[in-house]
Amino acid sequence: MQPDELTTMFDQQAKGYDQQWAGMAPIRDALYMLLGSFFSELPDDASILCVGVGTGAELSFLADRFPGWRFTAVDPSGAMLERCRERASQGGFLSRCNFHEGYLETLPLQPVHDGGTCFLVSQFLLDHQARTAFFEAIASRLKPGGLLATADLASDVTSPSYEVLLRNWMTLMSSAGVEPQMLERARTAYAKDVAILPAPQVAALIEAAGFEPPVQSFQAGLMHGWFCRSRNAGRSR
Repeated sequence: MQPDELTTMFDQQAKGYDQQWAGMAPIRDALYMLLGSFFSELPDDASILCVGVGTGAELSFLADRFPGWRFTAVDPSGAMLERCRERASQGGFLSRCNFHEGYLETLPLQPVHDGGTCFLVSQFLLDHQARTAFFEAIASRLKPGGLLATADLASDVTSPSYEVLLRNWMTLMSSAGVEPQMLERARTAYAKDVAILPAPQVAALIEAAGFEPPVQSFQAGLMHGWFCRSRNAGRSR
């Protein structure tokens, strides 16, 4: 799927996105609990980069937990970003947010951030070099030693375990109330539009982009999460 097609898809889904995936909230909430713990070492006035922020679920979680933090919300989908803006307004933290409609490479390198989030985004980059370049772009916008929390679908798709995980993942989404047409769309996307790689390979791509070796700290079905620290960010500035 081309970038403009992906943006169009998320534009179309934005209005009902949160409701559509509400049944999967327990998985999201478990990831966010770990995120809050990992980011707790950051300063009281930290600046956080949220890449592919969507409707702003993780931004809202962090804004509530850390009232002195400021956020840069990046998403190519204007409709998704508007939903994020609405969430921030309703939550009372709109003044702490900067919204950037576009891809990460269009975001200025300055100011740099103390931490970053990137959930279920890099998996849409099918080319390995492009995926590494994506994480390099994140690293270049973090302070040296800045923290990154990232999550993507991951598995060895050639292994028997993948079929088990995929079947259980689809059953989970169905029981969580995800509509049949969305399930079929997801199954089709996993086959051709999502780069589902073995977890160690995803971690290696992140490390190659200028981060210390990522630590896998989360797995729920096909979703894997890693925490890491930028290593090379800031050397060229």
